[in-house]
Amino acid sequence: MTGGDRTADWRTAEREYTDEVIGDDTLGEMFAASAERNADTTAQLYKGGVYDRSLTDDVIASAPDGGYAAISYERMNDLVRHLAAGFRDLGVSADTRVGIFADTRMEWALCDFALLSAGSVVTTVYTDSSTNQVEYLLSDPNASAVVVENEALLQRVLAVEDDLSLSFIVVMDDHDVDREDVYSLAGVYRRGVEAFDEATYRSWLTEREPDDLAGLIYTSGTTGQPKGVRLTHRNFRANVNQTRRRIGPRPDKHPDLPAITTDTRSVAFLPLAHVFERLAGHFLMYASGAAVGYAESPDTLADDLGKLRPTTGASVPRVYERIYDTMRTEAGQSAIKERIFEWSMDVARAYARADDPGPLLSAKHSLADRLVYSTVTERLGGNVEYMVSGGGSLSKTLCETFLGMGITVIEGYGLTETSPVLTVNPPEDIRPGTLGPPVQDVEVRIDTAVVDGSEFDDADGEVGELLVAGPNVTDGYWNDADATAAAFTELDGTRWFRTGDIVEQTRDGYLVYHDRIKELLVLSTGKNVAPQPIEDAFATSERVDQVMVVGDDQKYVAALVVPNFEALERWAENEGIDLPSDPEAQCEDERVRQWVQEAVDEVNADLERVERIKAFELVSREWTAENDLLTPSMKKKRRNIRGEFREKLRELYGPEQFESA
Repeated sequence: MTGGDRTADWRTAEREYTDEVIGDDTLGEMFAASAERNADTTAQLYKGGVYDRSLTDDVIASAPDGGYAAISYERMNDLVRHLAAGFRDLGVSADTRVGIFADTRMEWALCDFALLSAGSVVTTVYTDSSTNQVEYLLSDPNASAVVVENEALLQRVLAVEDDLSLSFIVVMDDHDVDREDVYSLAGVYRRGVEAFDEATYRSWLTEREPDDLAGLIYTSGTTGQPKGVRLTHRNFRANVNQTRRRIGPRPDKHPDLPAITTDTRSVAFLPLAHVFERLAGHFLMYASGAAVGYAESPDTLADDLGKLRPTTGASVPRVYERIYDTMRTEAGQSAIKERIFEWSMDVARAYARADDPGPLLSAKHSLADRLVYSTVTERLGGNVEYMVSGGGSLSKTLCETFLGMGITVIEGYGLTETSPVLTVNPPEDIRPGTLGPPVQDVEVRIDTAVVDGSEFDDADGEVGELLVAGPNVTDGYWNDADATAAAFTELDGTRWFRTGDIVEQTRDGYLVYHDRIKELLVLSTGKNVAPQPIEDAFATSERVDQVMVVGDDQKYVAALVVPNFEALERWAENEGIDLPSDPEAQCEDERVRQWVQEAVDEVNADLERVERIKAFELVSREWTAENDLLTPSMKKKRRNIRGEFREKLRELYGPEQFESA
């Protein structure tokens, strides 16, 4: 069967597939139906010794310190129903906007479904938001209430309460604030137990319509003030259907292909305030009757994976890069281990790229599996069937590396405005370096007028701005008619959302990401350069931790580089080089510059002449969400990085030109 035949085969099966998960009800009804179907199935796994939960033993059993306990769908449904009644008793009604200001944890999920079931519109706040950002993210939607995680976040809200219109605040954990308008989550639950009435609860669910607003999710603000994206129950529900059709247990699928079922156990650690985790690790999982285990934090992920032993999870490319870096760091502890590691990674990539690996490559792969891959798989918990990558561009080489090790990584693509999933690589035909084809009912169109197609001479198909339409696409932004008008265009009787992303559509419908239009570098020579693919090429570099390519209005491409200081230390020790201990001084050391230059030369060798990095400056400060150089979903805040390192840009291009770099 040819590749085209295979594509047509699974596409037809996907289009025709339906099951009990797929529907057109609201999110509250969706959860209630799943909870009833899967009453005896594990719904949530939560870790002990992490939080001072106000929902104590009389509500949910305490998990052992450092270990996990579980609750069933039946128990989760009871909690959701009674919390919904408690929120209603506090004054929540249809369309009341309520914020959730907490890290990803079981209570986040409980409150989300409870508020949605009570008719509320849930608006989200990242836990690393500054006090000013908290004020904006609660005042812009005119939130009437907020659920916060702990007393520290409560104080951040109280610091700006005079600028808000809050009727009450709920705290998930125990706290010492004595105010009549501040409640514990356990207190809300107890109110709900007393007030609950089955018929009344059912009426709250049925009075909501699919086109009613379900949530306001604010964009990450990489290019300015965050905008509140209006997402309805229909938007989210359609996206659950779309992703279920692609990754669900369709009867046409080979038994070895990964699928989401009631046996699925997912690990959740990305922010639920972000639409990617909210859909992929939350709505989709609970609709499918899967179990969701909540990691303590990204920093404890390695330990949590061993305890949860998940079959799947969603992550952003930066986490996959960190996993790879950790593997390489451990291998670098001895020269022999390092050589074995590098050899095994070459074998993995060759294996992933081969249509038919043949006996010799298969034998090498089998040996590499015993020496390296099996250890990596066990570190991920030993049960991983597939992982999903989204929220950014994943390096093709890195994806091939994981696939070649036997760890299936399915890359997808979407935006907050699309609930978010637009495309996903199908398990039947994963193609590293692509975003996959669009999911069912998503229409795509390539606007070639916004770029010069000749700049993408290696493209297999049309290149331009991606325009999309479908039931998962927002109708616009909250209280921002100008931004809404700018984001949509009317063509051939269809209202298209302008994604702002430059993509290529191959002849068989797969999409390949190139860059954001706003981030496309236009050199003073008139040449366009997409920075993202260049930056992605460093994903498997041992010597570069982070990189940002610059060059707008300049004669050449340059870069700001954060070296991998752990690898640098190992290199210096092995070479007998005495480096200064201060990272800033290390970045000024010519020997370090030459060490990084070799990594840059390696990447440059595979780039077109105009794309090659002609100069770089080293910076010692890692870019994180905490220092406001990354968004909470780990995308670069390019404007902030340029502002933070403006003196380095002066050195790259000269003081009179650095502002536009």
